[in-house]
Formats: sequence, C-alpha cells, structure tokens
Amino acid sequence: MPKLHVNKFKILNDPIYGFITIPNSLIFDLIEHPYFQRLRRISQMGLSSLVYPGAHHSRFHHAIGCVYLMQKAVRVLRFKGVKITDDEENALYIAILLHDIGHGAFSHALENSIVSGINHEQISLKFMEVLNVEFDNQLDLAIMIFKGNHKKKYLYQLISSQLDMDRLDYLKRDSFYSGVAEGNINSDRLIAMLNVHDGELVIEEKGIYSVEKFIVGRRLMYWQVYLHKTGLGAELLLVNILKRAKELALKGIDLFGSSNLKYFLYQKIDETNFDDKTLELFAQLDDYDVLSAVKEWTNHNDKILSTLSKMLINRKLPKVILQNQKLGKVEVNKITKKILDNYDITKNEISYFIFQGNVSNQAYNLKDNTIKILSKKGKTVDLAIASDQLNLMALSKPVIKYYICFPKRLDL
Repeated sequence: MPKLHVNKFKILNDPIYGFITIPNSLIFDLIEHPYFQRLRRISQMGLSSLVYPGAHHSRFHHAIGCVYLMQKAVRVLRFKGVKITDDEENALYIAILLHDIGHGAFSHALENSIVSGINHEQISLKFMEVLNVEFDNQLDLAIMIFKGNHKKKYLYQLISSQLDMDRLDYLKRDSFYSGVAEGNINSDRLIAMLNVHDGELVIEEKGIYSVEKFIVGRRLMYWQVYLHKTGLGAELLLVNILKRAKELALKGIDLFGSSNLKYFLYQKIDETNFDDKTLELFAQLDDYDVLSAVKEWTNHNDKILSTLSKMLINRKLPKVILQNQKLGKVEVNKITKKILDNYDITKNEISYFIFQGNVSNQAYNLKDNTIKILSKKGKTVDLAIASDQLNLMALSKPVIKYYICFPKRLDL
C-alpha cells in the first residue's frame, strides 16, 4: 500500500494574530507529537474561567502564538543586521514552542500538591531531552538556548527575559479571552522596536512608551486576573483537594481516578524519582483526569475530600480576604473558632478549610534581565532610568498582599 503524503506546511487561524504558518516539517512533527497535543487539554489560566467565563484557552494556543511572535522577531532582527543563522532560527522556534510543555493539569496546581520539588520548567527540559533522542538530536541547539548556555545571550532573552515572546503572547492572549482590556499590549510595536546591542536584546528609544504600557499592563493583569482573589481561592481549593486525596491515597484508601492520576496520588513524586517512566505517565495527565476525579470525589465517604470537591464543582468557593497587612491572630482565631463551633471538624482538619499566605506582584525587576533602552547615540540605559513615568520605579518594587481563605458555609 503506498504511503500517504502528509502536507506538513499547515496554516492555523488564530483569533489574535490571524493566519499562522508552521515554518517547517520539524516544527509540524513536534506539534503533532502526543506530548505537545496534551497541551490542548491543559488550561492556560488554570481556574480563572470561574471568574472570567471566556478564559478557556489552552497552553496549546499560547505555544503556537509564541512561535508566531518569534517568527516576527527573527525577521525584524535580521532586517536590522543581527546575525541569526538558519539553525539558530529553527532552534528558537523549537525552544519557544516547547517552553511550557512541562505544565501539569490546570497549569500550576500540580506543582504544589501531588508533585513536589520540581517545577514546570524542569519538566519541560526533561520533555525536550526525550524528544531530542526521538528526533535524532535535532533539538540540541534549542536545548542549549533554552538552558541559557548559548554564547549569543539575546537568543536566550527572546525565550526568557522581562520582554520575551512568552510574555508578549500571554498578556495579549489572556487579555483577549478574559475580556480584561488592560492587558491588550501592542506586541507588533514592541517587536518592531527590538534590536541587539553588545550581544544583548534591547528596545530602541522610540519604543519606550510601548514598553511602559507593557509594564503597566502586566501589573494590572496580575492584580485583575492572575492574582484575582476569587481565582486565587479556587486554585488554592484545588491544591487542598489534591493534597487531601494524596494523603488518603498514601494511607491506602481507595480513590477513583485514571491510572495516570492514581500513579501520582499513590506514589511520593519529587525531583529525585521523576524518571522517564514518571515523565511518560505525566505526559498522559491533563485537566480532564483531575476534573473527572474531583467530580467523583464529591461522593467519597471522606467528608473533607467530598466537601472540598463539592465546593469546587459547584463553585461554592471560599471567601477570600486580600489586604496589605497580615490578618492578626485575634481575627484568625475568631474565624477558626466559628468554623470549629459550627461544623464537625477537628483542629487537625481545619487547615484544609482555612488557609492563609501571601502573593507578590512585581511588574518590573531591577535586578534580573532588565530591559535596556538603546538611545539614538548608541548608548543603553535601564528602562526605569530612561522612562519619564514617575511610577515606573515604583512598579519595580514588589507589592506583597496577604490572604486568608475560609468557607462561607459548609455542607457537612
């Protein structure tokens, strides 16, 4: 039987950028790989759709969008005389395509519950290394750039910096799907102003106002979307559901779940034992595994697991107080006493229903990979100094807010 011809030069229609062309057959084959297709089943914004109903886009959308922006960036830099070889160009596309491939179900929840001591960046690298073997070492250069080991620093900065293709896409995309207009940055203008000076990525002076809007937009998106108190409460609730499930599993209690999810619930998984077998099972784990399990756990005979699961499935989310000062012991004790007096919960179990901590928002970091502005005289200066926006220096200071989450009511 003759082998069917596969057209590998596809065009995708993206609601943000319009038509996106897959640059070559290797990128096409990576997109078609089951590891990457899993990203269709991983929510880009976790549980933010419980706050913004339109925020149902996936990590797949985001990764494809990043490749599109990287194509534009390469064209702009080459036009300005920056030397990027064909191999480096392809490596950039691979690295940005796969930069988020290590994200677990609901994006961040698994990093804090059933898998510990290893983050999605480390898992992404593990995926890239396995794919590199499968694709006959064609990912060597991409991995070198992804790890920051390439001599051309600006290649790494296009992948990971304070003005990289990742941030340019997720702010614009998350703004579009959530409907929060403040994140709608001008990515075209920002990319058009890119250049390289002394081996580092810079922004030309006339693009400074676009960068300022980008920084302000990032700050607003964090408070309004990524750190929205209701979304924060929902994610912490899911983390506690998974922690409770893992606690029960390690005691040998039977739990409903897919074979992939059960592997992570019934094993202690951390950086030391996250081997190739674990990676393969992780590659089969997505939002659907977690959500179907949580739905079933609403009927579990463990009252903590079932109550927490019902709260999430029925959107009976905890009340969240988010403020500039840490809640005092007197207030926390009052809340704790009220829960203990009204519901059949022990002091050992209360931490599943009352949880507190802090979140930090730093729109611009003065120490890490700062954004350099290239003046018309050929000199570079840090964005915070070059900007005439008086509040930009203030945006470089971390703003810490403290939260406490507790049930509005419990059906025990």
